[in-house]
Amino acid sequence: MSLIPAQTVAEHSNASSCWIIVHSKVYDVTEFLPEHPGGSKIILKYAGKDATEAYDPIHPPDAITTHLPKEKHLGAIDPNTVIKVVKEVTAEEKKRQELMAARPSLDEIVNLHDFEAVAKAILPAKAWAYYSSASDDEITIRENRAAYQRIWFRPRILRDVSVVNWSTTILGQRSSLPVYISATALGKLGHPDGELNLTRAAGKHGVIQMIPTLASCSFDEIIDATVPGQVQFLQLYVNRDREITKKYVQHAEKRGVKGLFITVDAPQLGRREKDMRMKFVDESGVAKVQENQSGVKKDEGVARAISSFIDPSLSWKDIPWFKSITNMPIVLKGVATPEDALMAYDYGLAGIVLSNHGGRQLDTARSGVENLMEVVAALKTRGPWPNPKFEVFVDGGIRRASDVLKAIALGASAVGVGRAFMYSFCAYGQDGVEKAFQIFRDELEMNMRLIGARTIDELAPEMVDASGIHSHVGLTPQDNLYNSTYQPLALAQFRNKL
Repeated sequence: MSLIPAQTVAEHSNASSCWIIVHSKVYDVTEFLPEHPGGSKIILKYAGKDATEAYDPIHPPDAITTHLPKEKHLGAIDPNTVIKVVKEVTAEEKKRQELMAARPSLDEIVNLHDFEAVAKAILPAKAWAYYSSASDDEITIRENRAAYQRIWFRPRILRDVSVVNWSTTILGQRSSLPVYISATALGKLGHPDGELNLTRAAGKHGVIQMIPTLASCSFDEIIDATVPGQVQFLQLYVNRDREITKKYVQHAEKRGVKGLFITVDAPQLGRREKDMRMKFVDESGVAKVQENQSGVKKDEGVARAISSFIDPSLSWKDIPWFKSITNMPIVLKGVATPEDALMAYDYGLAGIVLSNHGGRQLDTARSGVENLMEVVAALKTRGPWPNPKFEVFVDGGIRRASDVLKAIALGASAVGVGRAFMYSFCAYGQDGVEKAFQIFRDELEMNMRLIGARTIDELAPEMVDASGIHSHVGLTPQDNLYNSTYQPLALAQFRNKL
């Protein structure tokens, strides 16, 4: 196939005939314009041009080749005809680069809050808005953090804690930490290597990574970056087209994924106002979405642009179908009540994640750790506890190893950490993730010795006082580190200040 001159591509620069260049390949996306989840305007902005820079942060590399019919793959661009455009560095980008150069060294990072503070300073505004946003008034995201500080330790003394061991098993798989990397979307918004930072660090340190459906890197790219024996789980948003879901799940199992975590708390996206306000910042970028589609909200920022395929009809009647298409253990991610926990158990699933989606869905939903005690009490009615056939995980708000130990003492098998690991690679790449693991190890060693637990199995409800967990108004001391990185919601702004 002959090379396509850039001048020819430039002639196809409107809605009637729209060609774009992605990774030096030319594609005819004219018929795809009405179907694009982010609206047609963002594609038309790059009609007749190279769209790679806009494409990469929010799409897996194979997205266009997978979803666009082969006859629309027009061929390779002639590199000799491409006019190199010198990208103008904006004042905002220049300041960001200066902040990158002035970052604290990794040796100066002593806790997970530090990563968030650095990420907040250096991330582009749209990326920070997408990552940090939560729904409505952002009560739940803050409660996720506060809940752990209403749980107090009851340490045991005079135990030989010269050796402590915090390794464990998660769904039967060995893990060096009682923590897994929970799924977070669009890693390339914050770092060019995206989720691969997590994969490489996790493989090196024996930590389990949950691969997100909405990763910036392709599924196979992530799997190919693993080391032999590395354990990974898959987080699944269920597609309206069940054949697509079936193919994806079975491909994951074939490639060695050890667990399927089905997200069940997102039949519709929460209103994440920090992300939504990015629509009004300017006309460029991925946050200006859904402009030319009828019947679709146009004010939900990056999140809406990547999630319109999710099926709101998902229900309990689908569980037998999932069990029929895979032998992987199935976990429901997003359970919030004892009633649903018991249903998951009765359906023969492998476990649940008590989660409110990082505060990004139903605002004023309770934290996972607050729900934990009621859920464990309910599950004890089904037989001895812990139950080796059914595991309970918790995520949301975890920033310290002490949080991890509190959740496990109350009955969790392990905990998921999402944003904290994401901020670590946004700030420092793979090295940041590895440092985050080390922080967890150092804190686990100290805290386990101080509460008198030599292994994860020795953690017990008697080691914590959670009697105040349901008191949502109290005198709990403020978490100054968390509050220093939390960005309060803003109101609509006048265009010109008088």
